[in-house]
Amino acid sequence: MEITLEQLAALTQGTILSGEPQTKLTGFAGLRESAGGDLSFFANERYLNDVRRTRASAVLVPQGFSETVPGVALVACANASVAFAEIVRRFMPPPREFRPGVHPSAVVDASAKLNRDRVCIGACAVIEAGAEIGDGTEIGPGCVVGEQVRLGRDCLLHPRVTVAGHCILGDRVRLHSGVVIGGDGFGYELVDGRHQKIEQVGIVQLDDDVEIGANSTVDRARFGRTWIGEGTKVDNLVQIAHNCVLGRHVIVVAQSGIAGSTRVGDYTIVAAQAGIGGHLDIGPHIIIAGRSGVTADLPDKGTYAGMPAQPFKEHQVHKVLVRKLPELFERVKRLEKGTE
Repeated sequence: MEITLEQLAALTQGTILSGEPQTKLTGFAGLRESAGGDLSFFANERYLNDVRRTRASAVLVPQGFSETVPGVALVACANASVAFAEIVRRFMPPPREFRPGVHPSAVVDASAKLNRDRVCIGACAVIEAGAEIGDGTEIGPGCVVGEQVRLGRDCLLHPRVTVAGHCILGDRVRLHSGVVIGGDGFGYELVDGRHQKIEQVGIVQLDDDVEIGANSTVDRARFGRTWIGEGTKVDNLVQIAHNCVLGRHVIVVAQSGIAGSTRVGDYTIVAAQAGIGGHLDIGPHIIIAGRSGVTADLPDKGTYAGMPAQPFKEHQVHKVLVRKLPELFERVKRLEKGTE
């Protein structure tokens, strides 16, 4: 990469607040790790001190940023984080080339439907009977695509992904290493003192542009489908149980779990390590804070936190009251002794 500050401002539709227009930028880095020649960005107030101490040559900042940072050029733009991502995308090394073909060690059932000149099947991958694979799809080494699975166009399965039988994936779905789509839902009945397995005969459906992070699992439905809507993004180490329905453009962050038959509305965010109970309805445009536990329906738009999850302002009030309990306890003891 080599770009001048003036070019950077033009590409981001930004305004140079400080710095020489011909200053050359040659790399990217975070505020703390940056050195001379690097471009960084500032989009969160908690990192203001990092801006003041950064060694970057230039920093993208939000419009209205009023500080001056000695020795650092500042460019204001509408969204510093998005602008930084666009610049990185423009100057990063070219993405790996799609190379169609089937590796000699891959096992592809004769009844599978695919155009070998328009898909890429990696080493030791297994494509089982009746599977359909859309053009432009890449299946990495060691993946297993089960019987009658349907994969859309331009999907990417990183190494060691399993898509179990009869599941349906739309176009441009991305599954990272270790993902399991369509494992059995966790269902048992206690019969005569023994846990008897309930057969899970449904499927998983992932709509267009869904992305699932490494080592996450989406269980097949007991019947019908577990369904993840268009554009939804799931982080690493997430468990989505049988018969869940996630709407469009939902975000689920690492180590979260959603129990069976729960529905999550469009554009909802489930932050890290949150847990959502089963058979619940979570409305659209809701934020569930990290480490929250949801035990009841959340129909109304807003931010919820705590265990059990409650509106964020109520949660903050309760936290303050809990911290005051030792003081109140001591006061009650003094009152009982008649010393107050």
